Amino acid sequence: MGRAALLLVVIFSWAVPVQSAARYFPHALTHFSSYQDGQPVFTAVERGWDEELRERGWVIKDGDVYKLWYSARRKGSDEPFQLGYATSADGYHWQRFAGNPVFDEGWIEDIMVLKQGGRYYMFAEGAGDRAQLLLSDDGIRWQSQGVLDIRKVNGQPISRGHYGTPTVWYEKGSWWLFYERDDQGIWLARSTDLRVWRNIQDEAIITTGPENYDAELIALNQIIKIAGRYYALMHGSGSGRPRQWNIILAVSDDLVHWQKYSGNPLIDSDNNDSSGILVNDGQRLRLYTMHEKVRVYLSPLIGRLESQ
Repeated sequence: MGRAALLLVVIFSWAVPVQSAARYFPHALTHFSSYQDGQPVFTAVERGWDEELRERGWVIKDGDVYKLWYSARRKGSDEPFQLGYATSADGYHWQRFAGNPVFDEGWIEDIMVLKQGGRYYMFAEGAGDRAQLLLSDDGIRWQSQGVLDIRKVNGQPISRGHYGTPTVWYEKGSWWLFYERDDQGIWLARSTDLRVWRNIQDEAIITTGPENYDAELIALNQIIKIAGRYYALMHGSGSGRPRQWNIILAVSDDLVHWQKYSGNPLIDSDNNDSSGILVNDGQRLRLYTMHEKVRVYLSPLIGRLESQ
């Protein structure tokens, strides 16, 4: 992708007109059909280091190649989750990298990758569900930069505990970090140097509920920008047992104030889909879901689309 995150300007000839002061949700972000009747396009192996896939992986279309990073370990083990890498010509049929795992120097899961200025930036959970940063020049060899230093508005360190599922948006020299704390809400911090992150506010910017699809747990997976508005792909879970994860959409004008889509959850299936990631293939948007098995859902054709 040319920019740090998936930044799209989409011309929707059939989109709902914007009402005064009203946020809206384009048709291509709210209507998806399953690829091959929901059959997975990527799964764990029967025997090997990656017998168990973990939570959020990440897909980008980098030139003509689709690239997938995922975290995995041996099934039933207490081993740390390690980083795997796979590529594809079409985004449906994947070839694992022969040198996997590509990072095995510490716990890594719930990953996201963005490419900025020719370098790959990976934000992921590490030991203790604390957000960390890794850097790579080729997407294969990674160097750990340690856990993220997140501060309160007043500059004091945030309270001890988990701060995971890191999701970063880059724009105009600023890095915006979305993170959850025990899946009880989503916080936002900003950095200009990737060294110190300061909260925009010390309260969550997105909370659980009020609907049951995210009444108990919520986390943010990806930010995209379409026609000047920011859209958040999230996952959440309600009070049902066994636990069911849902994919959730929200919109914002400023990255701080968010409105959830009234038609959530986006995917109606029995697959326990989670950790949704959107990828533009040039004709439509693909929604990759990554909860144990990777599946693909396709938007309608979106007409003329320009990437920035």
